[in-house]
Amino acid sequence: MEHWYMLSLVGKDRPGLVAQVSAALCKAGCNLGDSSMSRLGGNFSIMVMVQWDGLPENLQAIVQPICQDLSLTPHIDSLSGGMEHHVEPDVRISVYAVDRLGIVEDVTTALADAGLNILHLDSNIDLEEGSQGATYYLHIEGTVSKGLDPLYAALDILTSEKKMNAQLIPINPQVQ
Repeated sequence: MEHWYMLSLVGKDRPGLVAQVSAALCKAGCNLGDSSMSRLGGNFSIMVMVQWDGLPENLQAIVQPICQDLSLTPHIDSLSGGMEHHVEPDVRISVYAVDRLGIVEDVTTALADAGLNILHLDSNIDLEEGSQGATYYLHIEGTVSKGLDPLYAALDILTSEKKMNAQLIPINPQVQ
């Protein structure tokens, strides 16, 4: 019987982390599924779906030594539905604004109300030389449930009322 787990690892970034973690899991007989990996500041985080037919405690025993060697903090959750099917995004949205408190809340709330299910969000602060302040940006991919018009309307409001620059790119030609 297939058992799938979500393995999350966080620690200081350095070259070779992904290779060492994936090699250790592979050598132990784990099958790797969907993953998301990101560097934030000087830290690195990995979320990977792992298929392991043994007991969860044994998966923890496999993960613990590699985490100790690489100074990573692990977390393992069972996935009740097994390996979830990959979902392709319908749209890509980029938002730029002068950095301030509440940008992520403003954007994600407006987009959720407009029917967007966020699949991926990447944000960062860019300190451009000579600018009056830091630029905060969000790059979002998601699926649409209410069509494109509510999303365009939400972005128009963010642009005019919150002084943001936004761009929506439909990537699924079926969505209107």
